[in-house]
Amino acid sequence: MIWQKGIELVKMTYLICKDFPKDEVFGLQSQIKRSSVSVPSNIAEGYGRNASQSFIQFLRIARGSLLELETQLIIAKELDFVSTNAFDEMSSLITEESKMINAFIKSIEKKK
Repeated sequence: MIWQKGIELVKMTYLICKDFPKDEVFGLQSQIKRSSVSVPSNIAEGYGRNASQSFIQFLRIARGSLLELETQLIIAKELDFVSTNAFDEMSSLITEESKMINAFIKSIEKKK
């Protein structure tokens, strides 16, 4: 479920980035795309390691990427690259994904 939510974040990110100014293709837009893709990628890589401690570490990296994405979206909003509605929707998804990752980390730690 957390991986699927990460994919949803990536799809929304790419839709939002379509409206960025063309001169941002290699700047903020690129950073936003990279940090969003990092979330489900790290979840998948951690899962593939077949070790609880390793999985937790990759989940923490995914959570860090979420915080990067949130920061970059705030910057994009301040620069009027992102509408209020799109920003609010993305912020909601980021919060939901963060809570899910935190809960999943706790559940794995309890099983150890």
